[in-house]
This record gives sequence, structure tokens and C-alpha cells, in this order.
Amino acid sequence: MIIGFAALIVLAALFFTLRISPKSLPPLDAESPVQPLEEAKVRIYENLRDLQFEYRLNKITDEDYQTSKLDLQKELARVLAQMEALGAKPKAAAKAPALYTCPHCGAEFKEKLKFCGECGKAMA
Repeated sequence: MIIGFAALIVLAALFFTLRISPKSLPPLDAESPVQPLEEAKVRIYENLRDLQFEYRLNKITDEDYQTSKLDLQKELARVLAQMEALGAKPKAAAKAPALYTCPHCGAEFKEKLKFCGECGKAMA
């Protein structure tokens, strides 16, 4: 009898301690309809950068590069058109001053690297 009463008290304590009430949850942020499009735009720009890097390293053929680049540019145009239709103003890309420049290809980087992210050669 005492064990059953103790178990009931423990279960009640766990219930009141671990339960989540709706008022204790933070309010949900309303997702902007432009946010997924903005994320898609960033993803496409990253894919274009990666594609160009692989092309410079001769990992893909010229024909594959041109085809993939054109597909990505079409997708980017579609995303930008959707953003414009929603009335989203494009964010001005604030270009951070480049601190380090590759002596071989002239690519600019914010931080010091051992090897160039564009051509792959050692940075001096």
C-alpha cells in the first residue's frame, strides 16, 4: 500500500514537472513567404560558385559546365521573378573588403588560406 502511494506521488511529480503547457512555449515566428525563395537564391549562387570551381579544376567537361550553368541560371531567374512578384526588394550585397588575394589567379578571400579556393595553388 505504501509502495503504491509512493509510486503515485512520484508519477504525479514527474507529470507536473515534465508537462509542457502551451503558455510556456515561445511564440512561433511567422515565416515570410520570401524566406524560402531567399534561401533558394543563396543555394543557387553557391552551386554556381562550386560549378565554376570544378570547371577550373577540369573535373567537368566544357559541355557539362555550360549545360549545368544554364540550368542554374534559369532556376535563378525563376526564383528572382517569384521574389519580384511577391514585392521583395533584392538585398544589396554588401561586399566585405577582401584582405587576401591569390598571387596566381587574383581571387580574393576574407581570411588567410594555405591554398587558393579558386585555383588550388599555394598562397604565398
